[in-house]
Amino acid sequence: MINAIQRKWWILVVVTLVAFITNVDATIVIVGLPRLMLGLHITITTGLWTLTAYIITSTVFLLPAGRWSDVVGRKRIFMIGLSIFTVATVLCGFAPSGALLITFRFIQGVGAALALATATPIIVHAFPKHQLGRALGINSTAWVIGSIVGPVAGGVLVTTLGWRWIFFVTVPFALAGMVAAWFVLEESAAKKSLGTTDWPGIASFGMALVLLLIGLSEGQAWGFGSLRILSLFAGTAVLLIGFVVRELRTVDPLFDLKLLLNRHYRAGLGVTVSYSIGYFATTFLLTIYLQGALHLSPLKAGLLLIPLSLPQLVISPLGGWLADRFGPPRFIILGVILLAVGGYLLGQLGPTLQLSAVIVPLLLMSVATGLAWPALTKVVMSSAPLTRTGAASGMFFTFRNVGMSLSLTLALVVAETSLPSAIAAKAFLGTAGVLLPHFRDILTHSTDAGFRVFVIFYGVALLFSLFLLRPIVPASTAVPQKEKA
Repeated sequence: MINAIQRKWWILVVVTLVAFITNVDATIVIVGLPRLMLGLHITITTGLWTLTAYIITSTVFLLPAGRWSDVVGRKRIFMIGLSIFTVATVLCGFAPSGALLITFRFIQGVGAALALATATPIIVHAFPKHQLGRALGINSTAWVIGSIVGPVAGGVLVTTLGWRWIFFVTVPFALAGMVAAWFVLEESAAKKSLGTTDWPGIASFGMALVLLLIGLSEGQAWGFGSLRILSLFAGTAVLLIGFVVRELRTVDPLFDLKLLLNRHYRAGLGVTVSYSIGYFATTFLLTIYLQGALHLSPLKAGLLLIPLSLPQLVISPLGGWLADRFGPPRFIILGVILLAVGGYLLGQLGPTLQLSAVIVPLLLMSVATGLAWPALTKVVMSSAPLTRTGAASGMFFTFRNVGMSLSLTLALVVAETSLPSAIAAKAFLGTAGVLLPHFRDILTHSTDAGFRVFVIFYGVALLFSLFLLRPIVPASTAVPQKEKA
């Protein structure tokens, strides 16, 4: 039998494994996309939807998944999500057409959302408060390892076995995670009634996100002042207003707006979305620069991106421990400042490769993320009532994913201010070798401008993080500190 002390660490292992395979699946598809497009005879636009579909559904369903975990039980929703993800992954590998692959990627995103929305609450309930930052820091390394393993494994698999194996390779790990979760996880107390799921809220939020991303990504091609783009933005505004009104009036809201009454939770979400907008396009912009402007091979470009991930393997657990020991706010502030410095340095890249100009800023940003993200996760989750951690986690990761989607889209918008969308897409997909030499200076200027734009979002994140320095008013809804094991 597993005692209480051992169980919490086994729980962390299971949840971290699932976080690892879902992130590997996200990164490995990017590397295999050119071969995938060739194998299914699909266009670049359709190929990019295989990435976007996963992000959209995993974002939209994070909100109800968090609520369902509070009502039905965290273990049950976690197992359902992991099962859906596994089945959809197998179907992706067998997909005979681009349309079916996109459909399966939508389903896969739903499964990922259910599993990930419950992962953090499971950790929060398994660990005492004085160990929570350390546990979250260890869990965050799964994303780092996935970011390192995904591109390397993808490159090997698409070259030797074919693009379908970028999906098949994750299935054994997902099955192992399902078996381990069944034996290790403990079911949380569930409410007697599920109530009503806010499907109108899900639809309005999801459609608003889709319209916004389409408007931003097509703005350069259609013209930001065109009737089509203005209609998309107007539709986004109407849907978001309708979403907020719906959440305030419905008995079972999708978005628990009462959580925003807590100033630390509110400020934490502000840091989360602005941080994510600034950070997640880093690899996108560097891909355009290294493969498009400098004509490096995908392998060499991938190796130069390792400094953005590798140091976090050590720093993230340390960052979690420091947040437990000295409090999260100061490490969030320090991390955001270091990110801004790294982003500013990357905005000074030139038309010729200087290794230090790329590696040093990436190392700085990796250390910054290792310090700030576990602390940010802790301060957000600790600000929510213990009975609402599922909803709080769903909102937290929704804000993160919305920021990630906006980050990638805004990076493409910046790139397209200097280049046609087709050229920018080729640079992103690693086929930029077809570009003529005179595009080098244009691409370099475009990526430099992109990094400088995202420094602004780090500044916004810094302003929000300053509100976290205000002392927390003790309340009965705060996460109670458990006795040390």
